[in-house]
Amino acid sequence: MMAQELEETPEQFDVQRYLDVLRRRYPLLLISVFIGWFAAWGASWLLPASYKSGTLILVEEPTMPRDYVTPNINEKLQDRLQNITQQILSRTRLLHIIDELNLYASGHRQSAPDEKVELMRKDIQIELVRDAGNEITAFNVYYSARDPRVAQQVTSELTQLFINENLETRQQQSEDTTKFLGSQLETARQSLSEQEARVREFKGQHLGELPAQQTSNVQILSGLQSQLQNEQEALNAAQQQRVYLQTLISQYRTLQGSSRAADGSPTGLPAIEKELDRLKAELANLGSQYTDQYPDVRSLKAQIAKTEKMRDELITDLKHDGNRNSQPDGTSGMRDEVDVSENPAMLQLQGQLRSNQAEVANREQSINRLKIKINDYQERLNQEPIREQQLADLTRGYDQSKANYDDLLRKENGSRMATSMEQMKQGERFRMLDPANLPLKPDFPNRLKFCGMGLGLGLALGILLALVVEFLDDRLYNEKEIVSLLPAKVISEIPEVLNLSEERSGKKRIMLGWAFAALEFAVILAGSAFSYRHS
Repeated sequence: MMAQELEETPEQFDVQRYLDVLRRRYPLLLISVFIGWFAAWGASWLLPASYKSGTLILVEEPTMPRDYVTPNINEKLQDRLQNITQQILSRTRLLHIIDELNLYASGHRQSAPDEKVELMRKDIQIELVRDAGNEITAFNVYYSARDPRVAQQVTSELTQLFINENLETRQQQSEDTTKFLGSQLETARQSLSEQEARVREFKGQHLGELPAQQTSNVQILSGLQSQLQNEQEALNAAQQQRVYLQTLISQYRTLQGSSRAADGSPTGLPAIEKELDRLKAELANLGSQYTDQYPDVRSLKAQIAKTEKMRDELITDLKHDGNRNSQPDGTSGMRDEVDVSENPAMLQLQGQLRSNQAEVANREQSINRLKIKINDYQERLNQEPIREQQLADLTRGYDQSKANYDDLLRKENGSRMATSMEQMKQGERFRMLDPANLPLKPDFPNRLKFCGMGLGLGLALGILLALVVEFLDDRLYNEKEIVSLLPAKVISEIPEVLNLSEERSGKKRIMLGWAFAALEFAVILAGSAFSYRHS
């Protein structure tokens, strides 16, 4: 029954038991701690020291406002910085620095150049500095070397490479952009010139048929039609005048002594008087409807003036002929037939008829020319819709080429300004904010940190060894272990009785343990302090 109760009792974590284990195994724990510390401390002095030099490079924005000069480099700073880093860490660049500063010569004399380059890449460290908006505002460049002055010198060299490479990269990208835009602008200029030549050639071939000339063509056509109407009216008047002159000449040729023909109709002077009455009546009729500037009114006035002049000349000629035909004996008589071919009035009428005939011919020619011109301008007006569509097709291509040319010209001018800004080092640039420092203490190994790591490692090793030794020890050290092995319940216990010599021996062991622990603590403290002062 007791055995079953003991077996059913759950086993709990006994802190006192483990403390007793540590008290019994403390020499092993102290030795392990000291050995771990001493090994780490010795390793920190045996490992070669490495000094790290660093510098801070600030990323400065362009000095010119973006509203005035827009940079033509849209590459993100992080991408450009990665590209620059790859270029600087290239084999050619690093080998140049290695050869110039004689790096990795000690202990690496037989190393291949590629191995030296890999070693140097491991010693270089780039650390970005970001603001609250996760934007890169600066970056640190570090280099580690065994010689602090070499570390400082290489860091300065790398810093200068970053600054110069950024300037050269931005300038090259800006110049390439400007050259590209310049080549595109030249292509656009040639295309625009070809379009201009096509439009100019089209306008030259179809001069007078263009939409812009429609208004002038309509005005010219209207003027030609008005001229044609005036010419036709003048031709009608000239034709009437020709008929009239022909009538007068015919009547004048048949003029003889009598004033009436065989049928009793008036001839000669009476016919002229009758014609004058008719013309004056017609003039009075037209005068009531039109002004004096009307062509028919003016034409009638001219005919009346000519008829009156002819009447006066005819009267004068008749009187002259009558006196000439009188006999010497005082008798007067009429010739049987009047010779009118040599009469001045008849000659004047014939001259007027010839002039009238020439005027009629000229009027007819002028009318024919006007009709040809009118037909030409009407044909132009008929062709204007077709020319308008053709010109619109040509103009559309020209407008597109012009817009493309103007856009490229604007971009090319802006790119030239941006390139000038980069060449004057006024664009985004890197500036060394802190020069490369001369490290006074090695960055590796950190001897104080090594001491802490050795203490931790030794303590862990000591606890592990103490637990292993305790587990392998089959001796019993307390009553609980004895009770756990007995099948019956313990009624009473007999305490341990120690004599005076045993008590002294136990105290002596305790004092020696504390002394060893104090000595070990002092040694560890002194060694750590020495490492801190000389690190």
